Amino acid sequence: MLQSNQSVASLTKLRIMKRKTSSQPASSTPPSSPHQSPHFPVKLNSIFASKKPKNILKNSPAITTKASGEWVPLSIGKSELYLPLTFPTGQTFRWKETGPLQYTGVIGPHLVSLKQLENGDVGYHFHHTECEESARLALFDFLNLGISLSEIWEEFKVSDLRFCELASYLEGARVLRQDPLECLIQFICSSNNNIGRITKMVNFLSSLGKYLGNVGGYDFHQFPEINRLAMVSETELREAGFGYRAKYIIGTVEALQSKPSGGLQWLAALRKLNLEEAVDALASLPGVGPKVAACIALFSLDQHHAIPVDTHVWQIATQYLIPELSGTRFTPKLCSRVADAFVCKYGKYAGWAQTLLFIAELPSQKAILPSRFCDAEKVKPAKSKERKKGAHNARSRSMDGNENVM
Repeated sequence: MLQSNQSVASLTKLRIMKRKTSSQPASSTPPSSPHQSPHFPVKLNSIFASKKPKNILKNSPAITTKASGEWVPLSIGKSELYLPLTFPTGQTFRWKETGPLQYTGVIGPHLVSLKQLENGDVGYHFHHTECEESARLALFDFLNLGISLSEIWEEFKVSDLRFCELASYLEGARVLRQDPLECLIQFICSSNNNIGRITKMVNFLSSLGKYLGNVGGYDFHQFPEINRLAMVSETELREAGFGYRAKYIIGTVEALQSKPSGGLQWLAALRKLNLEEAVDALASLPGVGPKVAACIALFSLDQHHAIPVDTHVWQIATQYLIPELSGTRFTPKLCSRVADAFVCKYGKYAGWAQTLLFIAELPSQKAILPSRFCDAEKVKPAKSKERKKGAHNARSRSMDGNENVM
């Protein structure tokens, strides 16, 4: 979250310009070898040394503002962004479904709705903004439109037949580029929690920010600044249903305020670090463990190969990437091996690949997939007390509001 509208415009514009003009981008497509097997530890330099992905903003027609109340097309296809596979999958808890194939949320000081149009494109409409140009740049940045999802997926399809088959049914599952502070606070709320409670907690904290408007019966607020969050007491949070997470929110806000350069600058600087450094820095904050840190890194810090490892991801890995570990007990020590297996297979954008594979395991998506994708479920590894317990710690990227998360 930025401290002023002017800084929103300048920083988001700078991010887009850097992605368009940089001769040495921070991201590249994964290797395409179909027979690559994981080796540990992973040699990231060799994996990431591949061609850069296409910037879809360069190839989109000029975007013009339509009359008030109309949808402005992004001029991208469904293969680049499909809203129902992007917003309700647990990346963020601040966006609401406000109509058929329509989702509304706040990006900085801007209140915006996105809608999947009949032709497959996505249209946007700003309900509240003081500067439409700034709002457009912020939207493009939030949607990660400097990265071509379809081009990355083409590389994944070459290296993984199962991914290739799934992609034809689940296209457009894009990874968002969220504000680091919002993402951090949301995923602290997600710890050992369920979708319904997480949403209530995030709504409570969001309500402390500036009111921007009501869409579809939902009130929307700009996410509060750190100083405003610091005004809330642990008692207030506990009374609002945060439980033990209240002390983590308070502790993290205090830790951010104590940073020499300020909490926002400290968080933004994590985007310039390597993944291990970023995760270690996040894990120094109260309530942030390895899985929460990986989620924050993937969804807000440009760490595209971050893998939030939980029991669901463990099961995916042991079924398709490291079958030699199938039936063994899932322990924290094996988290790095699971993450390395994904990176070895999919490269720089392993986190994007894992997002699709995770979505494919959700009950709502399995219901629409051909039965052959569920055959692997018929043969399950041996159960253990640890596995049963771990099943209740699923990450917050679930469409089922009754499932526990993180």
